[in-house]
This record gives sequence, structure tokens and C-alpha cells, in this order.
Amino acid sequence: MGDELFEHETKTTLSREDAAQRLHALADAIARHNEVSYVANNKTVRIDVPPQVKLKVEFERGEEESEIEIEISW
Repeated sequence: MGDELFEHETKTTLSREDAAQRLHALADAIARHNEVSYVANNKTVRIDVPPQVKLKVEFERGEEESEIEIEISW
């Protein structure tokens, strides 16, 4: 894709176990293949992940809603 900007965001409701399974799959792709990929409309977008990354983990606990936000950047 060259220098083209690609952004994708998905929000869905899953069981806690299914959410954990998706996180495991993402972590395995980064660890084993040094990349993550996304397929849409018969087109695959691959994002290479370098050996050194920045990891940000944020926890928020509120009365109505809580969240864990994980960001990997380079």
C-alpha cells in the first residue's frame, strides 16, 4: 500500500473469553509473524511491526463504564 494511510476501527460486543481470544490472536501474529493483517473486500492490508515498539496500557474504572486501552506504536 505504500505511504497510503489505512485506518480501521471495529467496536463489537463479545464475551470476555472471546475478547481474550482475539487479543491472543493479535499477540501471536505480532510475535510469530512480525506483522498483523486485515482483510476487507478481498484486499489484505499488512502492517509490519518492528523489533522495538512503544506499549501504552491505560485502565479506567468508572461507575457506569470501565475500560482497558492498549496501544502499540512505533
